[in-house]
Amino acid sequence: MPVLLLFIALPLIEIALFIAVGSQLGVLTTLALIVLGALLGVTILRGQQARAIAMMQGGLRIDAGSFAAQGAFRVLAGILLILPGFLTDTLGLVLLVPFVQRALVRAIGARAGVTTVRTWQRDDIIEGEFEVRDPPRDPAGPEHRLDDPRRH
Repeated sequence: MPVLLLFIALPLIEIALFIAVGSQLGVLTTLALIVLGALLGVTILRGQQARAIAMMQGGLRIDAGSFAAQGAFRVLAGILLILPGFLTDTLGLVLLVPFVQRALVRAIGARAGVTTVRTWQRDDIIEGEFEVRDPPRDPAGPEHRLDDPRRH
């Protein structure tokens, strides 16, 4: 139900904000702000891709968890900025603030569970039997098909 409410309420809020901002700033300025927000979102997404590649090539010198969280916040912020509307733009800009990111990571971490996984070691041996099976032969193999390019 909350998701349905979000899909109904968000467009209505955005329309109301378009009208309010448009009446104060004018139509062209309002449209320019929306376009600039979308361009900023695209720039953030492109920058995030370049940042991720640089970090992977550099050996990921920071904590992988914080890198992933920062990347997720930047991607979400970029998407919110691309969406037309002042509320989504505001939420996207707020997600770029490092203090807000840290607070959200702490809040999510407090509710998330941690699962440890045992890794394989050299003395771990799994015994079993196996059988190699060839895939069944296609009765209408390439040599029997009408659309075989080798036949022309």
